[in-house]
Amino acid sequence: MKKIDLLLFLVTITLTLFGLLMIYDASSFIAFRDFGDKYHYIKDQSLWVLIGLIGLFFFSFFDYHKLYNLSLPLLIIVLALLILVFVPGFGISVLGARRWIDFRFTTLQPAEFVKFALAIYLSAWFSRKEKGRLLSFLLILGLIIFLVMLQPDMGTASIILFEALIIYFLSGGSMFIFLLLIPVIGFLGFLLIKFSPYRAARLTSFLNLGSSFEPVSYHTKQILIALGMGGLTGVGIGNSLQKYAYLPENATDSIFAIIAEEFGLLGSVVLISLFIIVVWRGFSIAIRSKDTFGKLLAGGIISFLSIQIVFNLGSQVVLFPLTGVPLPFISYGGSALIVDLCAIGILLNIARQIE
Repeated sequence: MKKIDLLLFLVTITLTLFGLLMIYDASSFIAFRDFGDKYHYIKDQSLWVLIGLIGLFFFSFFDYHKLYNLSLPLLIIVLALLILVFVPGFGISVLGARRWIDFRFTTLQPAEFVKFALAIYLSAWFSRKEKGRLLSFLLILGLIIFLVMLQPDMGTASIILFEALIIYFLSGGSMFIFLLLIPVIGFLGFLLIKFSPYRAARLTSFLNLGSSFEPVSYHTKQILIALGMGGLTGVGIGNSLQKYAYLPENATDSIFAIIAEEFGLLGSVVLISLFIIVVWRGFSIAIRSKDTFGKLLAGGIISFLSIQIVFNLGSQVVLFPLTGVPLPFISYGGSALIVDLCAIGILLNIARQIE
């Protein structure tokens, strides 16, 4: 048994601690405005970091092979949680979205845990090399995406979809089926956008950003202002103007824009380089794992992390429309952070058992 993958561990800790710094920096004004306490968001995030790090250390020493027999119970639990968001008294509705469960002492976003549980379940299932599994796979995936889209949360649904397809492909799934699904998925995605007024307005605004005066384009334009103000070296830490409530979601989905404003292009490149190291180490672990379950599990975990990174950063540099996807390890939010850190713990455990 080898030692821990020190590079992956240190980069993950660095990103997490940097996230704490930036959340305090980006949120202090709005926290004082809304709660009378500029430390409100950093207090919450610090607790979630502690829980996440406990999860990271636990899973880094918990033999990942034991997750094989826990895969089905974990999937059933997250499916129950996805349904619970629609139950009055438990589900929380914010701006028309029902994505959270109120447990009184804390809130939970089940869709984030689906990515984690689904990676474990599909890895266990596909490692058995059973035939005739495509229909069952599509039915399970369809049910999960349907429940996530009801919330609605198209960004997370897209991540889950790509994660599942990548695991299917890595398990030896037919390339023909894989390629056939792409236009079908694209068509369904088009319909979901076409018949949803707010999604259609967001896409139209994105495609006509320079001439759009719609309120939906305001967020994207504020991101561009932040990126432009940052220039090469940034305005300096703590000197962002966009954090003073000009930029919506400045501590969550759009925190990268604040980072780019304060640290500039050079700082942004350093941050992206750290994410590239995480992705590289994750796929390296998947390639070197000696058993099929370990390969698929590592591949599934690093897939959903890398897709989430690409979705967030792509929307922040206006390559994609805004998706509402948090930046792993950096954005404010407990459910996503805990899942991401636990996922890294599993990667570290797989790496430790590579001979």
